[in-house]
Amino acid sequence: METLNSALKYFLSFEPYVMLPIIIFVMALVFGIKGSTALKSALTLGIAFIGIFMTFDFFVKIINPVMQAIIERSGLNLPVLDTGWPPLAGITWSYSLAPLILFILIVINIILLVGRLTKTVNIDIWNYWHVIFLAALIHHTTENPWLAIIIASAAFILVLKLAEWSAPLVNKLTGMNGICIPHLSGIVHYPIAVVINLLLDRIPGLRSVKANPEHLKKKLGLLGEPMIIGLIIGILLGLAGGYEFRDILNLSFGFAAVVFILPKMGEILGSSLIPISEGMKLFITRKFSHLGATYIGLDVAVLFAVPAVLVTALLLMPVSIILAIILPGINFIPIGDLTNLLVPVAFIAVATKGNIIKSFIIGIPVVIINLYYASMFAPIVTDMARVSNYNIEGYDGVFTSFLDAGNPLRSWIVLLLEGDILSIALVPLVILMIFITWKSSSSQKITNK
Repeated sequence: METLNSALKYFLSFEPYVMLPIIIFVMALVFGIKGSTALKSALTLGIAFIGIFMTFDFFVKIINPVMQAIIERSGLNLPVLDTGWPPLAGITWSYSLAPLILFILIVINIILLVGRLTKTVNIDIWNYWHVIFLAALIHHTTENPWLAIIIASAAFILVLKLAEWSAPLVNKLTGMNGICIPHLSGIVHYPIAVVINLLLDRIPGLRSVKANPEHLKKKLGLLGEPMIIGLIIGILLGLAGGYEFRDILNLSFGFAAVVFILPKMGEILGSSLIPISEGMKLFITRKFSHLGATYIGLDVAVLFAVPAVLVTALLLMPVSIILAIILPGINFIPIGDLTNLLVPVAFIAVATKGNIIKSFIIGIPVVIINLYYASMFAPIVTDMARVSNYNIEGYDGVFTSFLDAGNPLRSWIVLLLEGDILSIALVPLVILMIFITWKSSSSQKITNK
């Protein structure tokens, strides 16, 4: 098992922009796509992901200092450190059952495909850790490995179905056909967004407001351009952080560039997938016609290229800090994981079809839920790091992850297993949200035909 774990860690040490193109290339050859076309598509896919990650890294580089400045100006110093997701991923791949559970999840995906119980082909191997971390969390808190494996497997099936149900809207929003996003840490927010979005649609004023970037451009002209919105947000955040004039301009132009460049990378990524998607459809029609339509499961970074996602996340970032400061019981400032707000916001934007106003409104309760769960699970996550001998260089205190330690599904399941009264009371609501999401996806397919 130790040798297998080492081999798995080596394989997963490849960057996503290397790993995914290799997987895509092999799949393309299996689908009977010409070698030169397969190679070109795979390389273009990798280049597009490099462009997305480079732009995102630049975004992190300019957003973190201004958020830190805003926190320092507040004078607040909370005891728990938000480290972001990396320590949790490290804990996951140090988990003794990680290779076994990864194998089980891949087999489950194959069985569900053959049995026509899912349309999702999840090739995003790296992000399987989001499900395996749930198993590690359950194993740590209950000391029952079988329960951990069973519940993680059930959660994986739910993720595959949510990815399938959201796929038509994902395809419409991104302009990419035949893809879905089976990313646990993000997609668990999709049912929440679907239900709240349906409630917002019952409010006359909000129901009729068209606030996606395309409509904003038509309505507001230059002011509706995403890059202009990024510029304005940069100016406001720079002022809030006490920046001087030159630094405000640097920040605002940086935001404008990120909002402008990411959609361009998304277009390149989409074009790279066209031959693969078409080849997969022909192959399945020819060899496995009983399977019907299928979706290739990709990384959530695909959705970062949607302007509505980035604009909404930018608006929610300062709000998240303010909420952490004013809400009672929150023990950390969400700085380490703040830029990853793009992940839940991506699925919120999918549910609202890119409506920035509704996405922002839905984002507020989502942020609050994550803040409270992340605060609650900080001691557990810290203890898991101790048990797995995972150390954070230069820090030995209690830590958490705003979005991954605060993930609603994982946190709710663990508390449910511990017999938490509120979590038990939420069971009917969770079932109802999943049911409404399923029904909503069915009507969406009808609408798209």
